[in-house]
Amino acid sequence: MMNTAHRKRLPGTELDYFDARGAVDAIQPGAYAKLPYTSRVHAENLVRRCDPATLTASLRQLIERRRDLDFPWFPARVVCHDILGQTALVDLAGLRDAIADKGGDPAQINPVVPTQLIVDHSLAVEYGGYDKDAFAKNRAVEDRRNDDRFHFINWTKLAFRNVDVIPPGNGIMHQINLERMSPVIHAVDGVAFPDTLVGTDSHTPHVDALGVIAIGVGGLEAESVMLGRASWMRLPDIVGVELTGKPGAGITATDIVLALTEYLRKEKVVGAYIEFFGEGAAALTLGDRATISNMTPEFGATAAMFYIDQQTIDYLKLTGRSEQQVKLVETYAKHTGLWADSMKTAEYERVLKFDLSSVVRNMAGPSNPHKRLPTSDLAKRGIAAQWEEVPGQMPDGAVIIAAITSCTNTSNPRNVIAAGLLARNANARGLTRKPWVKSSLAPGSKAVQLYLEDAQLLPELEQLGFGIVAFACTTCNGMSGALDPKIQQEIIDRDLYATAVLSGNRNFDGRIHPYAKQAFLASPPLVVAYAIAGTIRFDIEKDVLGVDKNGTPVTLKDIWPSDQEIDAIVAKSVKPEHFRKVYEPMFAPSAASSVRISPLYNWRPQSTYIRRPPYWEGALAGERTLKGMRPLAVLPDNITTDHLSPSNAILPNSAAGEYLAKMGLPEEDFNSYATHRGDHLTAQRATFANPQLVNEMAVVDGQVKKGSLTRLEPDGKVMRMWEAIETYMERKQPLIIIAGADYGQGSSRDWAAKGVRLAGVEAIVAEGFERIHRTNLIGMGVLPLEFKPGVNRKTLSIDGTETYDVVGERKPRADLTLVIHRRNGERVEVAVTCRLDTAEEVSIYEAGGVLQRFAQDFLESAKVA
Repeated sequence: MMNTAHRKRLPGTELDYFDARGAVDAIQPGAYAKLPYTSRVHAENLVRRCDPATLTASLRQLIERRRDLDFPWFPARVVCHDILGQTALVDLAGLRDAIADKGGDPAQINPVVPTQLIVDHSLAVEYGGYDKDAFAKNRAVEDRRNDDRFHFINWTKLAFRNVDVIPPGNGIMHQINLERMSPVIHAVDGVAFPDTLVGTDSHTPHVDALGVIAIGVGGLEAESVMLGRASWMRLPDIVGVELTGKPGAGITATDIVLALTEYLRKEKVVGAYIEFFGEGAAALTLGDRATISNMTPEFGATAAMFYIDQQTIDYLKLTGRSEQQVKLVETYAKHTGLWADSMKTAEYERVLKFDLSSVVRNMAGPSNPHKRLPTSDLAKRGIAAQWEEVPGQMPDGAVIIAAITSCTNTSNPRNVIAAGLLARNANARGLTRKPWVKSSLAPGSKAVQLYLEDAQLLPELEQLGFGIVAFACTTCNGMSGALDPKIQQEIIDRDLYATAVLSGNRNFDGRIHPYAKQAFLASPPLVVAYAIAGTIRFDIEKDVLGVDKNGTPVTLKDIWPSDQEIDAIVAKSVKPEHFRKVYEPMFAPSAASSVRISPLYNWRPQSTYIRRPPYWEGALAGERTLKGMRPLAVLPDNITTDHLSPSNAILPNSAAGEYLAKMGLPEEDFNSYATHRGDHLTAQRATFANPQLVNEMAVVDGQVKKGSLTRLEPDGKVMRMWEAIETYMERKQPLIIIAGADYGQGSSRDWAAKGVRLAGVEAIVAEGFERIHRTNLIGMGVLPLEFKPGVNRKTLSIDGTETYDVVGERKPRADLTLVIHRRNGERVEVAVTCRLDTAEEVSIYEAGGVLQRFAQDFLESAKVA
């Protein structure tokens, strides 16, 4: 619904626009010119969509940089990958069932906001890039394993209005979003307005590089936006980052983003909207900007914006956008103050500076994306060390996976071309990939194949084992597939320190592959170099990669391509027709189906992928008392969503593996935890299933034992996490989790919240929460509580034998009392902050969660009607 006030004609077009500048300056003359880019876009959204009665008060929050009032944001789109998008639609299908059970019309439950679902997270690299038929074989396995999931997704295309589906094998949601789906400026019903969106993936800010506000949210928050509810927010911390200088020779965008990630983490930009500007930012290509924006969650930020400028226009032309659309973007941005030149008057509460010329060749690892590791320091830090090759054996530090993967880097033609040129140079010198390295190339877009072929570089990559295995999110998401059984057995028998090197954005322990103990992030050309080296115990800057046919030693500098050659090939071989050839058929309008289909899904009873969700049954239908809660886990800092709900391969000795075996699935088709998240019976068994979990309650012989373990209380028995959860469920025992700082960082994984809620967890007390995970907890009816500074599980001597109550009135950010009942009878009262941050969040929590709240409102409105 649009307001009519401040609606004007956009000069030179037949479109109207909403004049945010006029509305802001009417309140405070000259204020609009001082607003950051983010505030200007939000001001337009408010002027166009906000309740007129609250418009002035909401705009004052932006003008006066106040944070005492919630204001609404109405994103234009919702973008989903198939894992979280599918689970969101499973939830909506379950909601339809619940509405039908209450006498309502299930066909009325549809996304209100346009929703785009890209099937890109379900393919595993079972066949590496040295198999010439890898792409076809991997797709065949994907279709076979995911028959239940794809059956449901195909039903959603016909059953729900406002849902568009891009089928598997076409690319990664972020790259497709950047290259095609985002118009930057919409033209709908005669009105031009900025593109804004939420996406069910933490790397949704990838498209911030275009000047589009796009943030990652959990599936539950996305469901709320899909159903037409505003996303309520307080004015975020908007940080200006001035980029100066220019990158040195041989420095890639990956090197820049890893250095920026380290820097911005140290500058504590958690939850902030970052706006890059300055001469350094203006000189970055859109591909380089996208590489930076993609890693926003690794900074800890919410968004990473670049202004609209000539680089934006050039990229829209390069990727085949229509002349009319490109002209609209430029006209709108220049007229409304979103063009870079108009941003010179913007004022920021905090400005940081980063010199691009200071960046060296970098990696990140071995466990976190913000742990930058200059390649020149490998030997100093003890990671690289001389090693002796034993014939027939893998070395210590063996690189068992080398993957050019993920939207982070493959949406940047410069990075991909650099990898192809390094492969060409390596082939010319007779270098080869080590035989134990499982190598792969999984671009985020089919356009990558076309420009690599145009540059005659795809055969060079294939020769080194980097043939295209998929157009999907693979290794970076833990979908690296099975290892050669002989290699896997050698790792087990020798207890080998095996690693992965990938051009992705996440390298948490246990994420990439169960047998890759740690992982390192690197640029695509460095990934190729490490496949040749075969071990991380290697000084990649100095050590000899091999010898050529003349017996001359070859090092990295001998095969690293020059910037001039990279840029020349990008200019020559990356063409608009490549993008048009890929995207015009992909987005061609299809005739509306005339097939009549039931608004209720016919659930397959034996499916381990898709099952009617239980959110109106059992424990979730009961009252949360917040009394007598026992700890399910007592956890250290930096617990990620990979610990809470891993996404990688399911091993046969895990709780989920044993369940799937009982359901009749062969081990080779267990697939990943991620793909089974539409079935709560499988997904529940993934809760805290990470083998790298450290639960301080799991003490054996005086030592904390790592793994999916906890201690059942009051029995005092250490056991597998799932068995303890089952026991507590049978006892109807309410649970609590005690944790350290940065709880829930990582991917925007709603099952990290769903799993603990279905286990009976009513509250989580931590020193701090990751933004998306906190909202997911609220969306599932779990109460997030935050210790006061200086207070934590250690100062309180918490060991997991206690029981807990939470006392007090739940209001936004109110002080509540955590009552600790110790085993010896002692009672301790501790003040904690209620992290229900807005009135809307309180409302959702009190209803029991997002779906319960919507169902209540829907049924009430039906009664009124």
